[in-house]
This record gives sequence, C-alpha cells and structure tokens, in this order.
Amino acid sequence: MSAGTGPADPARAEAPADPGPADPHAEPVVLALGSNLGDRARTLAAAVRALADLPGFDLTGVSPAFESAAVKPSGVDETAPRYLNSVVAGRYTGTPQALLDAVNRIEADHGRERAERWGDRTLDIDIIVFGTLEVSDARLTIPHPLAHERDFVLAPWLELDPEAVIPGRGPVLALLADLHPTVTPYREIGGSR
Repeated sequence: MSAGTGPADPARAEAPADPGPADPHAEPVVLALGSNLGDRARTLAAAVRALADLPGFDLTGVSPAFESAAVKPSGVDETAPRYLNSVVAGRYTGTPQALLDAVNRIEADHGRERAERWGDRTLDIDIIVFGTLEVSDARLTIPHPLAHERDFVLAPWLELDPEAVIPGRGPVLALLADLHPTVTPYREIGGSR
C-alpha cells in the first residue's frame, strides 16, 4: 500500500517472494475464485489464505480482482449481485480429486450452499488447469470445460500470467480477445489495486 492511496484491494494477496525449491512432484495449477454474496473482497482474501495454508499447495501468484455480472444457466443476470473474481496459481502435490475435495471444504467453510445450479454464492473455487492433465469424470472436468468462454476467468488469469495457455484451447490472450468484454478491474473506493 502506498501512502495516501487508501487500503489496497483486500481480495489481492501477494505470492511469497521466494517460495524456495519446487517439489518435483508438484503440478502447476490454476484456480478461479468468485464471490457475489457478503463481503466479497474479504471472502476472496480469506480463501487465498486458506489455499496458501493447504497441505501440498504452494501458492505462486494471485491476480488482481475483476468484477462481473452473474451468469446463470439462462445467461447473464443483471439483477443478481455482481461477482468479484480472481485467479490463483500454485503448485500442488496431491491428485486433482484431492484438490477438489480441499477447495470444496474451503467453500463450505465460507458458507457455500449448493441449492441452485450456478446460483448466487459466498464463494466458488474452480480448478481451471492441473498441469497438462485431462480429467473427465462424474465430479471433475479438467481443463475446466467453460473457462475458455469466461472473461471473468481469462482476464484475471492474463493479468497474472501473460503467457497462460489452456491445454487444448490455446493462449488465454487469444481466447480473451475473441470474447465480448464484460468484466471491469475492481478497486476499493479511494483505494488502489
């Protein structure tokens, strides 16, 4: 935080300056975080801290936050509360299913209820990529099957990693360029990113 700019974006956390030697068995992962209920920025910041504390997870980066309209099965819902979105990068030593179980616990710890498909939520954490793995089972599809269509995933991811690629889909920069922009950078009133 610089002098006179007010509080920094609480949804943005800094990655460790020197994470030390990487575990050779850890896979690079990208997670998308979103919240449209409650104190969205505080929830995202708490989720980032919970991920950083997750055994086997080495946090390597956190994107700036972006705000977007809610997307429902029927399309964009401008009447629903707006989402705050961020992307987290890390390395993980467990399986994709173990990571899914862990992020589902973090969501539940923050009051996530699964009453409605794509409903409003206090916290949503999606696994976007897990190394170069392709997974498709009853619980999990990796790479995330809709990430390439969601600028609220691609825009923060591009800020975090300009060279990002979705396996089988292509560079995030090109995928984002093909979409109509719907997100805006998030800033606290009187604050900075």
